[in-house]
Amino acid sequence: MALIGTLREKMTKWVVGFVAVAILAFILNDLFGNGPRSIFQKDDSVGEIAGNSISREEYQAMVQERENNYIMNFQRQPGEREKPLLQSQAWELLTVKHAIRPEFEKTGIQVSTDEVWDMVQGKNVDENLKQSFTDSTGKFDRKRVVEYLNNFNTPEPVGNPQMRAQWQEMRYRWATFQDELKLGRERIKYENLLIKTNYVTNAEAERDYHLQNDVAEAEYLYVPFYAISDTVVTPTDSQLRDYYNTHKEKYKTAESRSMIYVTFPVVASPADSAKVLADAQKFAADFKTSEDDSTFAVSNTEGKDAFNKYNVSTLPASIKTTDLVAGKVIGPFLDNGAYKVIKVTKIGSDTTYYAKASHILIKWENESDAAKKTAKEKARKILGEIKGGASFAAKAREFGTDGTASRGGDLGWFSSGQMVKPFQKAVFDAKKTGLLGDVVETQFGYHIIEVTAVKDNTTYSVATIELQITPSDETQNEAFIKAQNFGAQLSSVDEFKAKAKKENLFVQEANDLTASDRRIGNLGEARQMVTWLYRDGKVDKVSDVFDQDDNYVVAIMTAKMDEGYKPFEKVKEEITPLVKGELKGQKIIEKLNAQKGTLREIAQAFGRDASVNSASDIKLNSNSLASVGIEPKAVGVAFSLENGKRSRAFAGENGVLIIETKNKTIAPEVGDYSLFKNQLLQNLNGKSSFGISQAIKEAAKIEDKRYLFF
Repeated sequence: MALIGTLREKMTKWVVGFVAVAILAFILNDLFGNGPRSIFQKDDSVGEIAGNSISREEYQAMVQERENNYIMNFQRQPGEREKPLLQSQAWELLTVKHAIRPEFEKTGIQVSTDEVWDMVQGKNVDENLKQSFTDSTGKFDRKRVVEYLNNFNTPEPVGNPQMRAQWQEMRYRWATFQDELKLGRERIKYENLLIKTNYVTNAEAERDYHLQNDVAEAEYLYVPFYAISDTVVTPTDSQLRDYYNTHKEKYKTAESRSMIYVTFPVVASPADSAKVLADAQKFAADFKTSEDDSTFAVSNTEGKDAFNKYNVSTLPASIKTTDLVAGKVIGPFLDNGAYKVIKVTKIGSDTTYYAKASHILIKWENESDAAKKTAKEKARKILGEIKGGASFAAKAREFGTDGTASRGGDLGWFSSGQMVKPFQKAVFDAKKTGLLGDVVETQFGYHIIEVTAVKDNTTYSVATIELQITPSDETQNEAFIKAQNFGAQLSSVDEFKAKAKKENLFVQEANDLTASDRRIGNLGEARQMVTWLYRDGKVDKVSDVFDQDDNYVVAIMTAKMDEGYKPFEKVKEEITPLVKGELKGQKIIEKLNAQKGTLREIAQAFGRDASVNSASDIKLNSNSLASVGIEPKAVGVAFSLENGKRSRAFAGENGVLIIETKNKTIAPEVGDYSLFKNQLLQNLNGKSSFGISQAIKEAAKIEDKRYLFF
């Protein structure tokens, strides 16, 4: 079964290429119990694909199928992180069913059982399948395929539920795999019907040859738009609207909603903390007389580590400085938002020792005796300076030659057998902490060593009770009522903002949210709020109180954007600097055209913001100029001029330019442009392959209304 699991993973490439469906993508679990549908009981449609209404039940069935597939592949239920990915996967599979596969059928495309057999065990076995059924040498083993398929020729096992379930799972996996194999071949056939109509003419190939090989040498004067201050130009409303109408296609948008919101943190009060402390103190008293410490800890802790065995290197920092003896109870003490009570249940020893040290490694330049002598003398000199009072850490940063130098030579804790023998012996033989009297030689060089903890093999068995400091029901209710009272009787965005200001609440924005969005600003996963926007939201309507992790949230819808073009007022602020650029360009052009002389003389007359640059390898398939940036118009102007001619000043993307073409080298004609023809055709086919599925989806007029439920 693991084998066919691998096979299914590889076969996913076919479907991803067409419909972005990954067979092994994450699966959504528990998706269907959250969405309110009281007013939608008569119409349970979650959307429409190619004129087909997609019912909630059909969508659920597709999700359940993906969930079953996930469980079989990963042997566990899908988690929260997989949910959004499954939603996309299930919807894409429905798009395949209702929009894409019908297009295959219209053209009469079919994949026969003989073709499937040929792809599985015939002359044209699929490459992905070949990689799944290989022998010990890595070559495709046809016999293994046949052996696998023979499993399905045996009767379904009876009497053994586990074997029966495995047999059924194998059949399901193989049936799913064959369907995807068939879909992949259908896709290839359909694509080929369209792609084979692509054609590149000789004239197009010749033009591409010149785009890549014609070269222009030019000098150009450049004045950026910022050379004119913003205060000098003030666009009129008419000019802004003209720009908007001319460039309206730039402001196409999908349907979206916007809102503002305030949060009411649910934080444990001092009274809550005091109650948890009192509980912890009681447990500490009971801990002293408990006979089964591990059971007592497991029964009462809210943490994960109720009973652990530590050594000196892993002992928690919170108790490392305490004198530890068996039976000692430590705490309660505060640690990471929780009160902890710890009991040392047993102190023992292990065969493994641990020690802690810092070092400075001085390497020799080569293996010669002279090089080693030099390194040793250097190491001993540094050692002498440390003995004289110099900082070990400072010397390590200055002279250390390994990765520990940046942290003052600190090696941290290490166990017996972890370091090379001479180094370990020197450290583990030390009877006290401090600087060793002489350098230690290993295969890596000479080490100056400071022992910061002598060897120790003590073990500590520790039972821990951890009580999280969490808000009580009273505290949560208080925050909820505060949030509820805030939203009461508000009927406009202005009222919402005014009340938030009065109560010193920070108003946050969430703009241009689409129906598929799940995350909102610093709230993180907030699907319920997006669902409200699209299901119930209206401009100036205040939401109910959302329970969002450690916050209660109240929101109000501020704007609704239908699919189409953003309104002028919405993009006016965005357009203004662009129109200012155009107006600045006009002023710069007027000033430049009034000047005479060489480009450098004109630049000097304009002022310090003007510069003159040159380029010797401008090509038509390029769209930028050095020191200027993206300027496709300038490239075109350079090639449009005769040699030795100069253009008038013109506005580009970033500023105003004057181009003076020095020389153009037109690539000579060649007898065969097939190389360029093939390149163009390959690019065209690649674009077509991607565009086919997009075109089908657009023609299907897909309407996704899953937000009504999920």
